[in-house]
Amino acid sequence: MKLKIGVAGAGHLGKIHIRIIKELKDCFDLLGFYDPDQSISAEVSQEYGITSYETVEELIEAVDCLDVVTATLSHFSVAKLAIQSRRHVFIEKPLSETIEEAYKLQALVHEADIVAQVGHVERFNPAFIAAQRHLDRPMFIETHRLAQFNPRGTDVPVVLDLM
Repeated sequence: MKLKIGVAGAGHLGKIHIRIIKELKDCFDLLGFYDPDQSISAEVSQEYGITSYETVEELIEAVDCLDVVTATLSHFSVAKLAIQSRRHVFIEKPLSETIEEAYKLQALVHEADIVAQVGHVERFNPAFIAAQRHLDRPMFIETHRLAQFNPRGTDVPVVLDLM
């Protein structure tokens, strides 16, 4: 049985999620997406040939599960709406802006008896896996950025974004 899924957020990562979900045809029926920016909605709808919903509430009503790829500051509110509607959720990292919001979402998930997952993809990065055995008792950590700076994702501190 294929799950009816929708994507909330169609920015840089949202488009990646849409593309990958479209490739997983045997698992998901991608019903559409929601993005508050009308110009992004029109562009993504045309590029991927999928429905753009007028509101996130309409999208949530139509699906079995929601992929939350909105700006970090709205993860909590969008995920909360989906969970309270008893929709399964996949939430891009970080789960929320604060630990208190994370605990609230956790309680709502248990109450709704749904499946929730957070996209902590770096846990599967071979470099992270190799470094993990050396991180039991760190005394000093030094990092180097190897990629060119990209202002996308600067709405939250880098440490929160990596959590």
